[in-house]
Amino acid sequence: MKHPLRRLARALAALALIVALAAPAALAQEISIGMLADLSGPTADVSTPYANGLRDGAKYINEAGLLGAAKLKFTLVDYAYNAQQALSAYKKFTSQDNILFLQGWGTQDTEALTQFVTKDKVPTISASYSAHLTDPAKAPYNFFVAADYSTQVRAALKYFKDNWKESRAPKLALMYPNVPYGLASIPPAKEYAKELGFELVGEEIVDLKAMDATAQLLRLAKAAPDFTWIGGTTQSTAVILKDAQKLNLKTQFFTNIWGADENLPPLAGPAAEGVISLQAAVAYGQDVPGMKAIEKLTGGKPQMTHYVRGFASMLVMAEGIKRAQAKGKLGGEEIKAALETLRDFDPMGLTAPISYFPDDHRPNMTAYLYVFKGGKMELLAKQSLERKKEWLGK
Repeated sequence: MKHPLRRLARALAALALIVALAAPAALAQEISIGMLADLSGPTADVSTPYANGLRDGAKYINEAGLLGAAKLKFTLVDYAYNAQQALSAYKKFTSQDNILFLQGWGTQDTEALTQFVTKDKVPTISASYSAHLTDPAKAPYNFFVAADYSTQVRAALKYFKDNWKESRAPKLALMYPNVPYGLASIPPAKEYAKELGFELVGEEIVDLKAMDATAQLLRLAKAAPDFTWIGGTTQSTAVILKDAQKLNLKTQFFTNIWGADENLPPLAGPAAEGVISLQAAVAYGQDVPGMKAIEKLTGGKPQMTHYVRGFASMLVMAEGIKRAQAKGKLGGEEIKAALETLRDFDPMGLTAPISYFPDDHRPNMTAYLYVFKGGKMELLAKQSLERKKEWLGK
């Protein structure tokens, strides 16, 4: 009797080994994530809260057990808004940390890394909302959770034109930094403004680190624009607004998603009043399920809208991983394919619903317009556009 028992024990042990070796990666207990952030460079004022949202999002995912027994392990690198440093960090992520997913930051570095994440099959959600990244034919492994920069500026222009009361054409001016992020929305803004009947009356370059914008504003003042786009970050926006107030320039300033946030009133003072900010996430304190989770994690300390988007980015990433897990195999190709099955996915109310398609990675076509009143951001409108095929990637 002993021999059959020994044979049975050996057979069971061999079977267990085979099962262990064949077990899908979805059963991994640790999922490595790489994160890039600018904590010390020219966009640190907006990247830091976004990075904090990523961190807390990872903590929430782990504590809530959204990925079952698996836990996220993340490595965050401050690359100081230097694309070469971002590339070096990415090489370490893939060669040493064996990341399964990348959470990226800026436009220049995200676009520079596109060929690498494609070759390595590393799904990436970035905080660059460049329309170039929404076309899977050119950037198959790139995703993000906000309407792209082009959609945002188009949405604002549509809102202004729909509410324009005068018989003459509204006049538009553009102010932006000469960097890939600042330039990304300019061609679509010009094209759509012309289509809607705006008159473009001026363009000015204002550096992200600018300390004065008087010369640029003086040139624009001669054209008396009705609407002036600001495409920098909060700090450079504050410089523009304060100088415009000194010059008594009357125009409706509106900013891109990084150009104004909860820090604008303290930085710009009364000059921030009435400025319109394009956003893609709810402001802190709004009554949505995700806000309750954030308030618990942060002890009720108010967070910036950039933080909220970082948190939402992690929820969307987790949903892709979860769907790949459910199919029994967890790799870059599987997560990418899983993300492309999202249809009106709700990241706990923190952003507009998210949908990705195999041939279209635009998450949605909705921009939130906030207006600054009494030092606070108030929701002015939600503007949604048609998902036009000809706008994909542009």
